[in-house]
Amino acid sequence: MSHEQPAPDAPPSTARRPIHIAVAVLSVLALVVTGFAWRSIDSLRNNLATAGGLGLGGSADGAVDILMVGTDSRTDAHGNPLSQEELDSLRAGEEVASNTDTIVLIRVPNDGSSATAISIPRDSYVDVPGIGMSKINAAYGATKETERLKLVEDGATDKEAEEESTKAGREALIQSVADLTGITVDHYAEVGLLGFVLLTNAVGGVDVCLNEPVDEDMSGAHFPAGEQTLRGADALSFVRQRHDLPRGDLDRIVRQQVFMASLVGKVLSAKTLSDPGKLNELSGAVQRSVVLDDDWDIIEFATQLQDLAGGKVQFETIPVADLNGMTDYGESIVEVKPKDVKKYVAGLVGEEPTDSEDTTTKSETPDIDASTVTVDVANASDVGGLANGVADALTSLGYGQGEIGNYTGKAVSRTTVFAHSADDDSAKAVAAALGGLPTDTDSTLPEGSVRVVLAGDYQGPTSAETISTTSSSESSETGLEPVSTAGTTATPAPPGPPIDAGSSGPRCVN
Repeated sequence: MSHEQPAPDAPPSTARRPIHIAVAVLSVLALVVTGFAWRSIDSLRNNLATAGGLGLGGSADGAVDILMVGTDSRTDAHGNPLSQEELDSLRAGEEVASNTDTIVLIRVPNDGSSATAISIPRDSYVDVPGIGMSKINAAYGATKETERLKLVEDGATDKEAEEESTKAGREALIQSVADLTGITVDHYAEVGLLGFVLLTNAVGGVDVCLNEPVDEDMSGAHFPAGEQTLRGADALSFVRQRHDLPRGDLDRIVRQQVFMASLVGKVLSAKTLSDPGKLNELSGAVQRSVVLDDDWDIIEFATQLQDLAGGKVQFETIPVADLNGMTDYGESIVEVKPKDVKKYVAGLVGEEPTDSEDTTTKSETPDIDASTVTVDVANASDVGGLANGVADALTSLGYGQGEIGNYTGKAVSRTTVFAHSADDDSAKAVAAALGGLPTDTDSTLPEGSVRVVLAGDYQGPTSAETISTTSSSESSETGLEPVSTAGTTATPAPPGPPIDAGSSGPRCVN
């Protein structure tokens, strides 16, 4: 019986979703792949911020694989808040989040002869452990916040909750990248907003070139056409602009790559390597803004790269099946095919992919008899009638209807599917049917019963008419998540020619 009360009508939101400020802080790559210059800096090893217990390595595949992520953190690598002056210089706005909109897998063959940085678009729609199908840039932040709330409810201090949830977020992102690419991540590097500015300024600015002049307020990018040298906040605006670009985020990735190539070239130049002051400034920037996994001896690794030339440092992007993809629930995504991505990434070091299974978006969804599962639906959002609509959608798929009403438990910020135990197949199937929701345990629920708690973030089906029985059945049987193209022709984006750091001048880009 339904006990859900309608919520008062609310005016349509006029608030524009803030831009995710997570920046292309990939300049730290220059210090990873040219790190032999650090060998003379004795203090670096002892002063780096580190993270442990990330489940890295364990697979010998002919290369050292490094996951580098850029975050929009308002603290330095050691957790110290940035000063107001530093925040103002970043033009970062007020939004604080843990999304990782810059995600790069760096492959370095064991002989240290080259380095390839492979960019992963932030909107790539992938299977995130514990969450289901999601944009990959949310793997870190969504997992972290879910875990943080759970830890606080269980009595952890704010500091304990922050540390443990951050670790969980990092692990989720690492596993998401591994599942997409077929590559076991050996090492992890994370750098925040401040690091980008410090690293760029340490080399005296970076040379770039634009095909056309740019005047875009949301990123603060206001530049003439042609070659120019950018420093600090201007460089930040250059690499984070995605609006008003022909291919949106893919063009932003190209900007990041030409910027990194130019930076690597500058770090490799005799003027930098022979200047103790610049090397010390670079070292200080890394110590303050970069987090590395604690099993990585960066100095030892750097000695393997001492003969690396700029032309052997290349930047590429994974193949994209549809740049303008969309879920059946109206969420704009970048559609990727793990089979194609695995084949492409493995080919960069002359290997065969370890998993050739052809899945566009795969999740571990069990095949169950829906009629044996009773589903309670509780509405914790401000949307009146939402629980009734979701229950109707599930009933149309054959699930048994349980209690329906308003949620009366502890405050929740994310829609979640609960079951008695963590390995409950019924909860996984319901989560998949509703768009790839996260699951959790509630020992008070009887075996075979599932409870869906709907929060304000819910974007799945809201009635029998908005859920496709065919798509949901296919999802349960094959693991395919419903993806559409909104009636348009797919826009694939195969990898373009690589960008390398050995050019005599910057490549002009959009």
